[in-house]
Amino acid sequence: MALTITKHRQTGLHFVEDLGGVELEMVLIKGGTFTMGAPKTEEGSRDNERPQHEVTVPTFFMGKYPITQAQWRAVANMQHLRVNEDLEPDPSRFKGDNLPVERVTWRHAVEFCSRLASYTNTKREYRLPSEAEWEYACRAGTTTPFHFGDTITTDLANYRGTDSKENKWSGSYGRGTKGKYREQTTPVGSFGAANAFGLYDMHGNVWEWCLDDWHDNYKGAPTDGSAWFNNENDNLYEKKRDVVLRGGSWYYSPKYNRSAYRYLGRSVREFNFTYVGFRVVCGVGRILQ
Repeated sequence: MALTITKHRQTGLHFVEDLGGVELEMVLIKGGTFTMGAPKTEEGSRDNERPQHEVTVPTFFMGKYPITQAQWRAVANMQHLRVNEDLEPDPSRFKGDNLPVERVTWRHAVEFCSRLASYTNTKREYRLPSEAEWEYACRAGTTTPFHFGDTITTDLANYRGTDSKENKWSGSYGRGTKGKYREQTTPVGSFGAANAFGLYDMHGNVWEWCLDDWHDNYKGAPTDGSAWFNNENDNLYEKKRDVVLRGGSWYYSPKYNRSAYRYLGRSVREFNFTYVGFRVVCGVGRILQ
């Protein structure tokens, strides 16, 4: 059977948020039903990606790219919109306006979303994506380990494409080839490889925070695309449980970049490594009304 890697160039309905001279592009993700998680036959899959289950996700908008340093700085400097946390305008190790922001905690990402919502005068309800929304958006109708297909190459994404003896990682996945290890982030969208929804960098570059509390598997998971919390308290700033990261990063090997891979983000307040960033979503109703 032939090895399949697919590269998309596609655009759809979107809008642009003006952050005072810095643009934030939001792409329409049309709702639908998909199978969340990975089968046991998928190379590198783990029990926490199961049981596979059908989820029906409502339509929403999602950032075309991970939040960049320029976008982060624009919102971090909106001190008058502070909700619960101060935001360092320049937290990233790797500097560049069009590089993804990194070294931001989950709580800082939540603060960013809250300020962004206030900035738009409540016309846009910005937040982090639920796990289900993230995986649905990443897959974009595919069922393969990557939205590219059966494997991935460093010509299409930024990840560790060389072997790591220390971590016992392989630089290749499946029948794919080994590649480069760039050792840092790359400008968002620089590979020109969007998925079928028009989203870039869903595999690699930086891990992306999700809204949900961490769960060890999908037993009892919601099937409506909503975030999965362990209690009724909806005050995000009071949450203390471990949370979820998705998408892999420049530092990690290809198996961690799979659409179904779930990374446990411990110590929510302090977890701010150079390979952790995020992207934002907002509900479609506020835009199309």
